[in-house]
Amino acid sequence: MAFVCALSNEVPETPVVSPVSGSVFEKRLIEKYIQENGPKDPINGERLELKQLIELKPASFLKSKAPTHTSIPAILKSLQDEWDATMLYSFTMKQQLQTALQELSHCLYQHDAACRVVARLSTELSKAREALAILKPQQAEQRNGANGMNGDEQDKEQAGISNLNEVLGISVEIKMKLHETAALLTQGRKAKAKIIPPSLASLEDVMNYQMVASLTGLHSPSSPGIMCLDVQNEWIVTGGNDKMVSIYDQASKTIVTSLKGHTKKVMNVACLQDEKLVVSGSMDSTARVWHVPTSRCIQTINAHKMAITGLSVHPTKDYLLLSSLDEHWSFVDLESGAIYARVRGDDGESEPGMAITSAKFHPDGLIFATGTFGADVKVWDVKEQQNVATFTGHGGTVVAVDFSENGYYLATAADDASVKLWDLRKLKNFKTIQMEPGFKITDVVFDFSGSYLALAGSDVRVYACKSWSEVSIFGEHTATATGVRFGNDARWIASTSMDRSCKIYSVQETQL
Repeated sequence: MAFVCALSNEVPETPVVSPVSGSVFEKRLIEKYIQENGPKDPINGERLELKQLIELKPASFLKSKAPTHTSIPAILKSLQDEWDATMLYSFTMKQQLQTALQELSHCLYQHDAACRVVARLSTELSKAREALAILKPQQAEQRNGANGMNGDEQDKEQAGISNLNEVLGISVEIKMKLHETAALLTQGRKAKAKIIPPSLASLEDVMNYQMVASLTGLHSPSSPGIMCLDVQNEWIVTGGNDKMVSIYDQASKTIVTSLKGHTKKVMNVACLQDEKLVVSGSMDSTARVWHVPTSRCIQTINAHKMAITGLSVHPTKDYLLLSSLDEHWSFVDLESGAIYARVRGDDGESEPGMAITSAKFHPDGLIFATGTFGADVKVWDVKEQQNVATFTGHGGTVVAVDFSENGYYLATAADDASVKLWDLRKLKNFKTIQMEPGFKITDVVFDFSGSYLALAGSDVRVYACKSWSEVSIFGEHTATATGVRFGNDARWIASTSMDRSCKIYSVQETQL
């Protein structure tokens, strides 16, 4: 009789093997069989003594399954459990692999960016050394000749140095003008907020926007890269890595003029088409006011000691807000270049080295916002020159700020691949638009109606302001996009990039 484990809760006895037939029996059963039927093997009937039986002993490292595994349902359940555990382990491993790939991609991007920065700095250092080598003999000649600069030039140079340090202060008359302008703008905005412009581009139109033009001849190909952008009416104004400011007219499809005068790349531009003026800020630490019809610089503003990082024109169009890497912001007269205020951006509350990276006036002109390397966003009172609110939450340098025309929302973009929306009434963040890891953001802007929000960086994206949902993505640029602006009534969108192009997006049938 062959050995079979009983399907019970009892643990089976030690099995034995018959050397006669080679069969396996339960010891208790084979002993009982021999006692009742004599010393013979139950399989082949040959003689079998009890002493001939061989006990089977399992290895110490093997553990027999519980009695429950002797039933088919129990075995199936055990197999299902093992399958589930295997699948869960496989899923966990895939998740960890995906996370590792994302982290690796981010690290490679950072490494590439660091290599580019090092290469650029090395190039600039070489150029600086060459310029210094040329400058030293010239300085020696001037000292030896004692006539290298006439009295008038010396007076101008001394005046420029004193102008940098002279702050006139914001007078009562200026404060009254700011207050009256803000009151009129606030009243007008409340009336406009209830009415959506009939000519405003619809959500469906913006969703169907396509690239309708690509302008590649605005700046020199020898120093590729457009660093900044501004749009007003039909003018598209760009500042380039070639130290020039270019103005393009959409109506005539021509370049109006190219403005030369800065000695380093132009990082900020502001357009005042109605006044035929353009304002630019540069890495050479100056801001310039240009008269477009004559292509002439009518004012050079020396309000800072380091690169200009932010530039915004006051709603009165009489004053200018500048921010700089020298950790200060300034309030300047647009016509005369007089400095009415120059204030340190940390307000004496944080450690030195907190450079200001961006600045923008509120639509009313009584307050403005600045972004910092320290990831903070500060809101300032122009008249009192005081920090009235500080927003924290970004995880990287704040690269761009912009106010909605409704006066309530502030959008800020940072190196942490996010855009945050702040409610100025409640002084809190009510929405964060988080991009995928490694996404670079360089600019953020509302359209004039406050209906759409656009950002530029790794690509160009447009969002609807009520739902904050993504409307369109434009990926036509072959390098990082550096600026984005809406045309009148959001009927078209312009963007600039380090690929030396300015691209225009609209419905395909629109004749710009």
